[in-house]
Amino acid sequence: MGEYHNPGNNFVDERAPPKLDNIRKVSVIPLVFLIFYEVSGGPFGIEDSVQAAGPLLAILGFLIFPFIWSIPEALITAEMGTMFPENGGYVVWVSSALGPFWGFQQGWMKWLSGVIDNALYPVLFLDYLKSGVPALGGGLLRTLAVLILTVALTYMNYRGLTIVGWMAVFLGIFSIAPFILMGLVAIPKLRPSRWLVVDINKVNWNLYLNTLFWNLNYWDSISTLAGEVDNPKSTLPKALFYALILVVFGYLYPLLAGTGAIPLDRELWTDGYFSDVAKILAGVWLRWWVQGASALSNMGMFVAEMSSDSYQLLGMAERGMLPEFFGKRSRYGTPLVGILFSASGVLLLSWMSFQEIVAAENFLYCFGMILEFVAFIKLRLIYPNAPRPYKIPLGTAGCILMIIPPTILICVVLALATLKVMVVSVTAMLIGFILQPCLKHVEKKRLLKFSVNSDLPDFREAQCENTVESSLID
Repeated sequence: MGEYHNPGNNFVDERAPPKLDNIRKVSVIPLVFLIFYEVSGGPFGIEDSVQAAGPLLAILGFLIFPFIWSIPEALITAEMGTMFPENGGYVVWVSSALGPFWGFQQGWMKWLSGVIDNALYPVLFLDYLKSGVPALGGGLLRTLAVLILTVALTYMNYRGLTIVGWMAVFLGIFSIAPFILMGLVAIPKLRPSRWLVVDINKVNWNLYLNTLFWNLNYWDSISTLAGEVDNPKSTLPKALFYALILVVFGYLYPLLAGTGAIPLDRELWTDGYFSDVAKILAGVWLRWWVQGASALSNMGMFVAEMSSDSYQLLGMAERGMLPEFFGKRSRYGTPLVGILFSASGVLLLSWMSFQEIVAAENFLYCFGMILEFVAFIKLRLIYPNAPRPYKIPLGTAGCILMIIPPTILICVVLALATLKVMVVSVTAMLIGFILQPCLKHVEKKRLLKFSVNSDLPDFREAQCENTVESSLID
């Protein structure tokens, strides 16, 4: 096939190990639920928004925030994910626009953010169960539960993305069902005036914005496994659209039911409180169903996030940013080394509290999104004729206007970070600045093998072909 021109402007002729031919691709329905679990997984964890700001601001937040953040991020993911239908996702976007150094930094920050995010799910899982099993609130039993859960779900990822996708469908239906029922039971008890309660002087803006941001971001994570999707050029945009509707409905419906049907006590609204709301409205049986749904939902979020994180590492290896062994696949076609690295990171970070995890991963995620926005606009400017199977129906000026509100939001989230979170997050970012040159030195000294998969698409060649065709037509 000749030389391959990768986004880092390096010419290589060494092939990475070929992909397995028997890998089953992910279709649109499993992809919708994988995105659902990457972003949401249900209303578990949104209770803090009520405690932080009261019912009115919580409802308005989950109604308005998607227009400010979720829709722009999903649109950018649809355009860039179809432009680069391969594993690695946003790492490839940034590397193509800003060079391999910043591509690596994007990969490091977003992988670390994803692993921190994944460490949250065992915490939420046990928080929902500890009211029924108090011993899970802390100590040795909690530590063992985290370890067993992580190992079991890691094995699920090892067995294959198709299995993970259809498991996500089953878990999604089971997790949403009790809230549908809870909403129906709540109808006779609804008092719309309860939705209007707000006290601006008692709003915890840091907790409020971090909770909204955490529950409505990560739309771009699905791009890291675009190479595993069946016909991603049409499947990915459709799946993002359907998932957006599912996520917003999955938040607003139970939030309206819970805040409108029972008297408000803001201090009670913390992660796990929806199980108590279910008991108040319908009895212990619905409480146990919500707790079971929470447990299964956290399993779904865990495996979806780990899939994204591990395929990101595989994609980086295929682009020559990481040693070749990160591209090694198991006999099930899954990224073996990437899964092991991601699981190790989850275990190391599982000691952090819910609010610390949310704040730290949001901080790192914000910097990664800034790089994505810059890369998106730059690729629009310097490669206007590159094939984009899905293109946002806005010109470059319109796209710039579209990303201004989310950029302002990013600045607000960063400004509200505590000193502890800021120091830890900046330190983690600086490690990436050191790690990339070290890996380049290792590659130069041939201490580890690096290679670029020459079967990957080259959008630069397609850009040139489109330009030549346009000139011939003219």
